[in-house]
Amino acid sequence: MARAHLYIAAACAVVLALAAPSLAGDPDMLQDICVADLMSPIKLNGFPCKANVSANDFFSDRLRNPGNTNNPNGAVVTAANVENFAGVNTLGVSMARIDYAPGGLNPPHTHPRATEIIFVLEGVLEVGFITTADKLFSRIITKGDVFVFPRGLVHFQQNRGHGPPLSLPASTASFRVRRPSP
Repeated sequence: MARAHLYIAAACAVVLALAAPSLAGDPDMLQDICVADLMSPIKLNGFPCKANVSANDFFSDRLRNPGNTNNPNGAVVTAANVENFAGVNTLGVSMARIDYAPGGLNPPHTHPRATEIIFVLEGVLEVGFITTADKLFSRIITKGDVFVFPRGLVHFQQNRGHGPPLSLPASTASFRVRRPSP
């Protein structure tokens, strides 16, 4: 009898494990596109959709030019998010460009509702994150490398090379809330 209960429990575990992936994922959008109407006075859970949309709403040149790293951290983040790139509204994506001076640091911070992935175009960076169990995951990444920062965890990037590196982080949010680490 005990053996039968064991088989039933194992079968239930297998069924639940197979069903879990079918329950995971983002909800479907309500429409194909919802370009943000940044001029609307209505702000309810984001931006409303604008009526007249063009191809220009899905284009941004914000990441084209280097940012000014002449600041105490020696790094600058230039964001392409819903506040300046209306076409990403409701799509759950954003991108940025990070420029670094020698030794420049994008200081520890979090994105409470977004996972971030970073791609190095030039240079050498030390990147890392700290788990809620206070475990540090850190490594050196170079041109062509990719590193991911899990949602909501404190993370950082620092220039460890001799030249000015350039990295492109992308995020699973059309507006990334950035909170400095305590």
